[in-house]
Amino acid sequence: LHGEENSSKFITKYRTCRRQVRERSGEGDHHEGMSSDDELTPTEVTEFQKSKDNVLEDSRKIFEDVHADFCDIRKILLKFQEWKEKFPDSYCDAYISFCLPKLLNPLIRVQLIDWSPLEQNFMKLEEMPWFRAIEEFSDAKNVSEPK
Repeated sequence: LHGEENSSKFITKYRTCRRQVRERSGEGDHHEGMSSDDELTPTEVTEFQKSKDNVLEDSRKIFEDVHADFCDIRKILLKFQEWKEKFPDSYCDAYISFCLPKLLNPLIRVQLIDWSPLEQNFMKLEEMPWFRAIEEFSDAKNVSEPK
């Protein structure tokens, strides 16, 4: 919520600034609502890129002190698959299907920080390694479950 509030203040401030520039320049043919928020100054683009780079750099550090077996979705799901195959009753009693979304959520979110579906040549969700790992786990789960 706090981030949305800052974003809203920035947009309002930016729109006011653009309106004042138009008024000073005597641009009389402007129609309210016809301008775009995509019109960023080079300084604003640079500031945005710097902030984005900082966020990405910080995101790389999130799991740096975590053992690889516990921050790789494929490896985590492999452990659950092994558990299901070796101890199906225990696996079933633990309601793992309800726990996995909560367990994997932080790992997936970190991988989506840099994802932008509005950019050209973006990677589709279905092509992302974490998505394929979950898909393979689901397929294996369906094969090994009795009908």
